[in-house]
Amino acid sequence: MASNGGFQNSGYNNDRPPSSTGSGDADVATDPASSSFFMNDYKKHDDLKQMLDTNKDNLKLEAMKRIIGMVAKGKDASDLFPAVVKNVVSKNLEVKKLVYVYLTRYAEEQQDLALLSISTFQRALKDPNQLIRASALRVLSSIRVPVIVPIMMLSIKESCNDMSPYVRKTAAHAIPKLFSLDPELKDQLIEVIEKLLADKTTLVAGSAIQAFEEVCPERIDLIHKNYRKLCNLLVDVEEWGQVVIINMLTRYARTQFVNPNRDDMIEEESEKAFYGSDEDEEKEDKEEEEDDKPKKKPYVMDPDHRLLLRNCKPLLNSRNAAVVMAVAQLYYHCAPRAEVGMVAKSLIRLLRSHKEVQYIVLSNIATMSVKRKGMFEPFLKSFYVHSTDPTHVKLLKLEILTNLGTETSISTIIREFQTYITSTDKEFAAATIQAIGRCASTIPEITDTCLNGLVRLMSNRDETVVAESVVVIKKLLQMQSTDSVSQPQEHKDIIVHMAKMAQDITVPMARASILWMIGEYSDRVPKIAPDVLRQCAKNFINEEDIVKLQILNLAAKLCITNSKQTKLLCQYVFNLAKYDQNYDIRDRARFLRQLIIPGEKAGAFAKYAKKMFLATKPAPVLESKFKDRDQFQLATLSHVLNTKATGYREIPDFPEVAPDPTVRNVEVPTAWVADTNLLAQKKKKKGGKVKPAKKKSFYSDEESEEEDEDEEEEEDSSDETDSSEEDSSEEEEESDEEEDEEDEKPKKKSKKVEDEEDEESSEEVDSSEEEESSEEEDEEEESSDEEPQPKAKSTKAKTGATSNAAMLLDLDFGSTVANPAAVGKSDFLMPVLAQDMSSLSIGGDTGRSTTVTAPSFIPTKTYELLNRITGGGLSITYRFTRTVSIFSEKMASVELTLTNSSDKPVLNVKIGDKKLQSGMEIFDFPEIGNLGVGATVTATMGINFADTTQPATFDVCTQEKKFSVTVKAPVGEQIQPVNMAENEFDKQQGKLSGMNENSGTVDMATENTDIKTISRRVYEVANVVQVPSMQDNTYKFAGKTLSAGALVLISVKLDGRKAALKVNCEKMVIGSMLLKDLKDSMTKKD
Repeated sequence: MASNGGFQNSGYNNDRPPSSTGSGDADVATDPASSSFFMNDYKKHDDLKQMLDTNKDNLKLEAMKRIIGMVAKGKDASDLFPAVVKNVVSKNLEVKKLVYVYLTRYAEEQQDLALLSISTFQRALKDPNQLIRASALRVLSSIRVPVIVPIMMLSIKESCNDMSPYVRKTAAHAIPKLFSLDPELKDQLIEVIEKLLADKTTLVAGSAIQAFEEVCPERIDLIHKNYRKLCNLLVDVEEWGQVVIINMLTRYARTQFVNPNRDDMIEEESEKAFYGSDEDEEKEDKEEEEDDKPKKKPYVMDPDHRLLLRNCKPLLNSRNAAVVMAVAQLYYHCAPRAEVGMVAKSLIRLLRSHKEVQYIVLSNIATMSVKRKGMFEPFLKSFYVHSTDPTHVKLLKLEILTNLGTETSISTIIREFQTYITSTDKEFAAATIQAIGRCASTIPEITDTCLNGLVRLMSNRDETVVAESVVVIKKLLQMQSTDSVSQPQEHKDIIVHMAKMAQDITVPMARASILWMIGEYSDRVPKIAPDVLRQCAKNFINEEDIVKLQILNLAAKLCITNSKQTKLLCQYVFNLAKYDQNYDIRDRARFLRQLIIPGEKAGAFAKYAKKMFLATKPAPVLESKFKDRDQFQLATLSHVLNTKATGYREIPDFPEVAPDPTVRNVEVPTAWVADTNLLAQKKKKKGGKVKPAKKKSFYSDEESEEEDEDEEEEEDSSDETDSSEEDSSEEEEESDEEEDEEDEKPKKKSKKVEDEEDEESSEEVDSSEEEESSEEEDEEEESSDEEPQPKAKSTKAKTGATSNAAMLLDLDFGSTVANPAAVGKSDFLMPVLAQDMSSLSIGGDTGRSTTVTAPSFIPTKTYELLNRITGGGLSITYRFTRTVSIFSEKMASVELTLTNSSDKPVLNVKIGDKKLQSGMEIFDFPEIGNLGVGATVTATMGINFADTTQPATFDVCTQEKKFSVTVKAPVGEQIQPVNMAENEFDKQQGKLSGMNENSGTVDMATENTDIKTISRRVYEVANVVQVPSMQDNTYKFAGKTLSAGALVLISVKLDGRKAALKVNCEKMVIGSMLLKDLKDSMTKKD
């Protein structure tokens, strides 16, 4: 209350108003006896507002820290919103972060003021810092105003293409907020969710599934293609993402796989003995003839079903209790019975956690233990109750111990129960007696022992224990009514003992139970029953309602069986009840009077009174209250509450027949194999010898490289053969093609069968399909000889049969380039090895129709890395060679030129500490031991810029000094050229429209409008290759980013002196910056 400015908790000790920080220090010292305490002009948080209005960042930062501290403590800081929102444009990164945290909390409450900063949030979405971009999107999605729905939608779409996975994760979190604001956007949001589901980043996976669950959980088709990816990523996803994914996959498994525990399916039968007798065979034949029922089908688990269970199993060791519970419920609902037991040990481990966690875990264990006792029977002692346990945990452990009771363990459990009865916790002691009754009802061997023990408890000093014992004894006697003939004396003694205690017991439920037993078994105690009725009639007015009803029943039953002694007493009780305050008792008395003591106008039911009141009653069923809890999915709120909570989705039933499993097959493009097969097909058609395509391992050895070189030489020689061989006879070519197709058909079929049996063979199927597609493309090329086609592969230099070490050592930076016509005289030339590698298809991101090719232009522009003055005589320049890096296909090759201008040698030049953004990598150049005076040395290093514009910062160290340097790559140097047909170019360009497209118009000089000049301008900016185009005055260029392999498509359309530029790339930052560089290049003059 003190935080609200009141003084309820204060005495008269000069309390002061609360501080803005909530720490107890007052903003203004005020005496409560003075009138200023109640003044209206008192300004709350005035000091914080002044700090936020200053120009000093340190004061603003301190103010924001105090404000966020108030918010964290639950104090109201909404009146500071105007002062805080002004600082959203602060240039201090730390202040801006805290401002966004505050705005996220109060944007929904202060919508009008938040709307004034919409433009600021939109600009922040383009901020270089990923945290600022994510925070801006989070604040934008927290403003619950329908007017900005289009802005939110556009922002989410842009953020889904962001290079930072953290921003994409935030975009996934914003999708449910937008959906709740405008459900009509569901179709558009599903498209965004589909793209996020295809994201391979573990940081995004959990958030994407959460958005899927809240927006379109019924669209199970979106999961098919991503199912195996989610299973494989599950171990690396964040903990709360794991919970969401496992719960979703549980429902997915229940709809896509058959029940592994179905009764009509059995495991594979064991093989028959090798030596079988004739008699056995005859018996089997007879059984087969007699048994007309169809045989049970052997159950074979779907490989995808097994993949899910196998990948979830390691998560049982997670430190997060929610993850362990999610895996446990998955196994309980989807795994074979024999495998469910493995979750028991992990659940027992969670019982050492906090009390709140114990309660949830014990609730789920109680449900599991009802149907699967064997799971937790080895851990029986883990459920023993401790004196420090809270009551709700004690009751759950008691429930589990009762469920686990069997003939072998019941003696141990009963001994444990005996100690619980003496507990000071009355509720727990009463529940223990009920548990003893349940054990006695489920295990007949101990029923008599439990009855005797309960009878002895009736002499206990604790009235609660006595009352509960009476109630349980009544239920057990009622259940044993069928065996009462064999044990009349024992039951009689128990009833007599209880009748004597009727006047001493004051608990209403216990008194009612005793009276019911005396009335039900009055034939066994004919002398005692009327006396009990007489004593109850004397005190009828003072009894509780439940006891009065049983007194009426006792009077009616005794009047039927012993009318002479009890008729008058019965009438007396009925007369007392006739004027009772409770209408139930009055109605019961009128009803019984007409049946038991009929008057002159007796009803037709009066003669059936004995059959109605003394009929055999059904025995009560003592069962666990968790028996039907498994109708709800375990580890859910609905399961804990035992009622359907808002938003709960029922777990579906297993299908009778499994749906088509091929919907989960994902075609993996393998461009490398496709190129090899394309080479083989060409050799077939040119009459050359065909070598079988060998399956290359990930790490190729020297022998495989020598074989590749031999094949390349054969290809070159076959290209140089006379054209008469190609034109020899068309009929022979057709017959050869038909034979080839016939030979490939059975291979394709066999591979498809292997794919169904084994997941790993899917790559072979893809390669066979690529062989057919490449064969068809070759046929089309031969049929259209007149059309000019660009060469997909450049002519490769012949280096001879050299080893890997020799090739690496003999790198010659003066060798010839693949396309010398496109390079100027002064341009540097690329290494032979890099040239050979560049013609290969690296990665399969861009599909089969795009292959990496050699660069069309090698720039000579150099950049200064270290000035000779700063470096003490050591100067370093760098340039981008545009060759495929020998260190990694994702790295850009950077050539460093080191010059020693000092008067002494520079020793031990190497790369030191690196300060890189997330995802960036650097491969160091070899250490230079001695750089002599006036010497110049070149070195090559590889840098993976992760498709960002962020610079790579690292230290260049010598023996004496250390220099911090920065390498910044133009966006065009983060691209590698790819060959592409025009139709494929147009197709991909259509896909990369909208936000992925950047366009502009430039005015060009007349001398710059020819094709050579335009190509040179484009090549100077970006490492791309020209795509042959059939359109007039339209020039197209294609490439892809080094790190992610995202396509970069450039088109230039001339209209007189004006050129329309268009850049399509899913990396929006790269696309926009590349367009800017192209405009500058097109407008400059030579």
